[in-house]
Amino acid sequence: MTRFIREFEEISHGDVALVGGKTASLGELYNRLRAAGVRVPGGFAITADAYTAILDHGRLHEPLRRILAGVDGRDVGRLAEAGAEIRRLVETASWPGELTASVTDAYGTLADSAAPMPAVAVRSSATAEDLPEASFAGQHETYLGVSGVPALLAACRRCFASLFTDRAISYRIHHGFDHMAVRLSIAVQRMVRADLGAAGVMFTLEPESGSANVVVINAAYGLGDLVVSGGVDPDELWLFKGALDRGAHAIIRRTVGRKDVKLVLDDAGRPQRADVAAADRARLCLSDAEAVELVRMAVAIERHYATLRGGPSPMDIEWARDGVDGRLYILQARPETVHGSKTTAVVDVFELSPWPDVAPLVTGRAVGHQVGTGPARCVRGAADLPAFQPGEVLVSAQTDPHWEPVMKRASAIVTDRGGRTCHAAIVSRELGIPCVVGTERGTAVIADGQTVTVSCAQGETGFVYAGAMPFERRTVDLAGLPATRTAVMVNVGNPDEAFRVAALPARGVGLARIEFIISNTVRVHPLALLHPDRVTDAAARAAIARLVSGYADPAAYFVDRLAGGVALIAAAFHPREVIVRLSDFKSNEYAGLLGGRDFEPAEENPMLGFRGAYRYAHPRYREAFALECRAMKRVRDDVGLENVKLMVPFCRTPAEGRRVLDVMAAHGLRRGERGLEVYVMCEIPSNVVLAAEFAEVFDGFSIGSNDLTQLVLGVDRDSEIVAPVFDERNPAVLRMVAEVIAAARAAGRKIGICGQAPSDYPEFTRFLVEHGIDSISLSPDAFVRGLEVVAEAERASAAAGSAPGTHA
Repeated sequence: MTRFIREFEEISHGDVALVGGKTASLGELYNRLRAAGVRVPGGFAITADAYTAILDHGRLHEPLRRILAGVDGRDVGRLAEAGAEIRRLVETASWPGELTASVTDAYGTLADSAAPMPAVAVRSSATAEDLPEASFAGQHETYLGVSGVPALLAACRRCFASLFTDRAISYRIHHGFDHMAVRLSIAVQRMVRADLGAAGVMFTLEPESGSANVVVINAAYGLGDLVVSGGVDPDELWLFKGALDRGAHAIIRRTVGRKDVKLVLDDAGRPQRADVAAADRARLCLSDAEAVELVRMAVAIERHYATLRGGPSPMDIEWARDGVDGRLYILQARPETVHGSKTTAVVDVFELSPWPDVAPLVTGRAVGHQVGTGPARCVRGAADLPAFQPGEVLVSAQTDPHWEPVMKRASAIVTDRGGRTCHAAIVSRELGIPCVVGTERGTAVIADGQTVTVSCAQGETGFVYAGAMPFERRTVDLAGLPATRTAVMVNVGNPDEAFRVAALPARGVGLARIEFIISNTVRVHPLALLHPDRVTDAAARAAIARLVSGYADPAAYFVDRLAGGVALIAAAFHPREVIVRLSDFKSNEYAGLLGGRDFEPAEENPMLGFRGAYRYAHPRYREAFALECRAMKRVRDDVGLENVKLMVPFCRTPAEGRRVLDVMAAHGLRRGERGLEVYVMCEIPSNVVLAAEFAEVFDGFSIGSNDLTQLVLGVDRDSEIVAPVFDERNPAVLRMVAEVIAAARAAGRKIGICGQAPSDYPEFTRFLVEHGIDSISLSPDAFVRGLEVVAEAERASAAAGSAPGTHA
């Protein structure tokens, strides 16, 4: 080929200076990973030498330098004028004849009898693009469905000129790149007809926490631009990487997006919006098999680049499904630049204080974990940008790459549409500002000039409150936290917080409560799913029918939702231990689930009634408990998350424990098989008195300080009247705790604590350490201080010359 053209077969990752980061990556994938099943549409590159030849031919170097002189990005008006002038010069510049002929000839090589003028995608690729420290994502233009030589040449001119979009100029200033040192290449690729299929993006890590255990896919019908720009709320699928190598079922979460519009190509090849049929909106646009195929490609790409770079290489990948041949293709693969470039183990912890007791204006998906406040500025188009002031909250239907010079000055961003991999989300992560996407009605509800607080510190859901809410910000150096003999773990109930919490240097999860998942994700009593004919309330029946629509077996809905929530927690912490406590609802709490009142007894004191282990083997509930077992078996066996251990709550006698283990084994959860450990909650005095006998049944104990205190002191912990008597530090409670620790150690069984007391009382933590407890599980907000207290207590014991566990 000529000096201006390189076929994909001739390109590798080392050709960034010649064809730019994007095309160098495409060539690398095309040549090196086809054997691994990574499918990349063929094409050719117009080299950066062509861009230089255009500037040389038109003597444009000095005019461009002159126009850019004094442009610092702060004066948006001056930036816009300079960008427009340069783009006009580049787009209208005459080309060397050799360049025009080379592009025309290369395009002809893509033709065949079926497509004498094949449709192609024309993609910009800058020589300072897709670097680990700066992605330049969305800075330059792409043109789709281009057909014919005149249209191709026109698209190439616009691509070259897009090196000087306002956003690209601003981005280079922000990252310290010399404008004249950056050149632009163009990738011309066979067009994948995603307008007739589907497209999206995927990250080979969890985008908020940076956890490398999962791949997150966003998907929507039609061309992928709406997913990237945030113009549609896409489907979201999470897959556990560790399941792929062992052929296990890798999908741990499926979320159906609204997907109400899509981008298609008209007869002239121009993208245009079209409505998505209602039936298609309600279902995922990817099958499970397609999602797994995409993740296999993503993992292959990530591993390949990790080998090239000599270290971890998380990737940001664009993909498409061709609606004609039905195949999946990789369109781009670039380094992920937010977490991939982090080298310090420092986290900023934000917390609203006090917790708001008012309803938010709107909610959406949280991006990041920060909190921001400021006056709102509703931006409905580019004409509103000049009025934007530093420190304001940018509120819009969606953001546009052209807006990045303004986005850098925002205290927070709120959008009506978009998923967690859209433009607004990616830029907000890079800038380190809070962002709430997909609020649906932010622009309608939030008034211009209204002071608002944007909180992404409350889990996966982002909140926008009226007014300036007080909040705290703490910087924690994770690398500086002390190492301890005692395993310091965390309690996790909400799967949406799991990846954020997993960033803490905890040894694992000491208590994963599945009640939160059942209450918030399942919402239906399991027996109401097994026996819908017995649900007497019409409204409850209708609500259940809506929730289980799409499931041929309503019981599968329970298993799917519960397994998905637990798998999310387990994947976040893998390979660290995650102890999942089986359901411990009381009868009155179960009755509050949809359909629950038809299946639960009315008890005078549910706290001491039909709960925990006794319920599991009872004829009245055991078929519902079977669904819990199916869900846990799916997590361990099908998804491959064998770091999940199980725990039985409120087990009154060893015989009761044996019955529960027999039921679990009947449903495929056999203690000891494939490393399955089963623990028992120590929360009843009988657990302490008969600790040696319980140790013969279970692999270990976890002290539940709330219930143990209640039953040792005879105090109803739900009663406000006797609340002053309730105190885990009471000598009677402490003696029971000390006794069971000693008994467990004597029996060679593990013993930890997952109750609230260590999170509230440092002196209680010191007591536990002095008596040699194996693990202490704390609430996430108490973890850092709790770890420090444990380290102090261990040092004090060492200084006193006493080994843990020798105190009476």
